[in-house]
Amino acid sequence: MVPSSFKSTVTITHIGTATAIIDIDGVKLLTDPYFSPAGTQYDVGVTVLKVSDDPALSLADLPHIDGVLLSHENHDDNLDILGRRILDGRHVFTTKDGAKNLAPRPDIRGIGPWESVALVLGGKEFTVTGTPCRHIPGQECTGFIITSTSFGVSSDGRPNAVWFSGDTVYFDELKEIRQHWHVTAAILNLGYAHAPGEILQITQPGTGSADGPIQITMDGKEGARIFRELEADILVPMHFDSWDHFKQHGKELRLVMEAEGLSDKICWLAPGVPKRVI
Repeated sequence: MVPSSFKSTVTITHIGTATAIIDIDGVKLLTDPYFSPAGTQYDVGVTVLKVSDDPALSLADLPHIDGVLLSHENHDDNLDILGRRILDGRHVFTTKDGAKNLAPRPDIRGIGPWESVALVLGGKEFTVTGTPCRHIPGQECTGFIITSTSFGVSSDGRPNAVWFSGDTVYFDELKEIRQHWHVTAAILNLGYAHAPGEILQITQPGTGSADGPIQITMDGKEGARIFRELEADILVPMHFDSWDHFKQHGKELRLVMEAEGLSDKICWLAPGVPKRVI
């Protein structure tokens, strides 16, 4: 149950993959901007990535965007050429490496795990805190905790928060989020994505290849696990369709979440349709 102290309205519009508009009291944050059409391919050296669905909204369809939450800038399915246009002239939060690689853009902030930035967007005060991720070994990725005074605090005094996980597998450090915040809505990048083991030759030269494909995002069971461990209120799944390197798509994910007993805790998003989450 969402705490009665949470006084904001949160609406999410899923555009595709990990791209969504998080609307908090009219302030709009865009996650991982990807807008390329179905059929677009990316040769990343050890494999070819191909998207099978069009984005639900085009760049021209977007409302005014106040800020961007960019989990990592170096993967085309999280930031494509079209998505890069959104970054100019906007507040952008990303990894420290990402901020360097996207320079010169004065409003890009690189944050590390547990580092926070306070700012005003659309006349509303927010604090954005980086959360750790484990994605491609040897590369940076970040999740984001969003708080605001209008979110209030939980019964035990922890600030209520919205968490966008970024691309990550499950690992124990994520449980530390619960020590500092009550997660009201957990927006999780799932899909059970895998990368060829040979990618380690690129990201960690000299280490060799993994014996097989390496897991780079959570599956449904892992998403359910961290949701329970954080004692969060609402689970919002994203990042589970449209790509061949995702190994757990929507139908299977729904069955997993039903088996986990979370049907009444999940907010499924229809592409392009604003959904009030809180």
